[in-house]
Amino acid sequence: MRCVVDWHVHSRYSRACSKQLELPAIAAWCARKGINVVATGDWTHPGWFAHLKEHLVESEPGLYRLKPSSIPADAPGSRVRFMLGTELSQIYKRGGKVRRVHNLVFAPSLETVERVNAELARRNFNLKSDGRPILGIDSEDLYKLLKDIDERIILVPAHAWTPWYAVFGSKSGFDSLEECFGEMTPYVYAIETGLSSDPKMNWRLSGLDRVVLISNSDAHSLHNLGREANVMEVRAFSYDAFVRILRERDREAFLYTIEFFPEEGKYHLDGCAACRFSCSPWESKHLEFRCPTCKRPLTLGVEHRVETLADRPSEAVARQKIPYRSIVPLEEIIAEAFGVGVGSKRVRQEYLRLTGRVANEFDLLLETPLETITAEASDPAVAEAISRVRAGRLHIAPGYDGIYGTVQIFGEGDLPAKPAQQTLL
Repeated sequence: MRCVVDWHVHSRYSRACSKQLELPAIAAWCARKGINVVATGDWTHPGWFAHLKEHLVESEPGLYRLKPSSIPADAPGSRVRFMLGTELSQIYKRGGKVRRVHNLVFAPSLETVERVNAELARRNFNLKSDGRPILGIDSEDLYKLLKDIDERIILVPAHAWTPWYAVFGSKSGFDSLEECFGEMTPYVYAIETGLSSDPKMNWRLSGLDRVVLISNSDAHSLHNLGREANVMEVRAFSYDAFVRILRERDREAFLYTIEFFPEEGKYHLDGCAACRFSCSPWESKHLEFRCPTCKRPLTLGVEHRVETLADRPSEAVARQKIPYRSIVPLEEIIAEAFGVGVGSKRVRQEYLRLTGRVANEFDLLLETPLETITAEASDPAVAEAISRVRAGRLHIAPGYDGIYGTVQIFGEGDLPAKPAQQTLL
């Protein structure tokens, strides 16, 4: 069975996240997006863990579905599966430097999660403060602790290149997985590339050949679910089946990842948000890594960090790697086709109509024939915009220093003409 997997989301208990992020709503939106398996997120938080126990029941080994009391049995969301995954923030000293690393942790059962939470609480970590708690523990030591609780737990570095909080981050990260995880490195089966990098950028590092590159949404709202995801062919759903695919780097089962255009990520280039200045890694080197206006140090972006650590061109290994496909979220496409804001009522109505009547979002973006979309959309520009995204014909202003990049599908003057309105006499 082909399935779409999003392994990094948050709940209403995480800072700067929507209060609508509850399990029934997440399941309903996953069905609309085309996501089959989604992480629960935030299971260290007592309130969210209680929510998980209230609404979930095990459906396949290590995977959960909503209880019948939480959603009608015939509702699309009833077919969505949840995998117990959360994100942990760690701040600690290693190698004489302060490190700030975010890691994803996956567990095979609610019972295992309960044991992990009890052990973290025993060590006086504040699990109530946020859905993504800050732990003062080394990444290697954390992984050892988790494996002692349940050897089936796995850990995956989150958004690996983000400058401030990531394993390879320019501000507080490491130069290799081995430097971060020590003797636990063989048990790191994957890294999450994050919104500001794509697989092609990561292929430039030979040190990552032994891991799988995964992509997830890191959703802070329902609408951001699936903005990045993984597409797999799985014979039988189970926690262990997904872990095996990562551990064995199974290219027959792991078909491709779905990606943001990395320039749209908010840490792609070097820059200074305060001065609205951005530049390439080569320009920032010429500037001695300081903003030309305020003279403060530039935040060095993902492209810069990849360039620093890379040891080969991506083309040298492209044929050996799991492929990827790049998208622009459907609501953004509709908004540009209509010439209105992405949060407008008109965009929301068209999005709900297309995903309810034609296909889920991923099918619309990647598979549905353009003739079908043209026939069903209320404006032919929607189909033309999807065609351009599929072909990568875009205008992108890259993001930097916490500012998202902007994607423009239509250049000046090339928006398709609207059909003439007939006058009724």
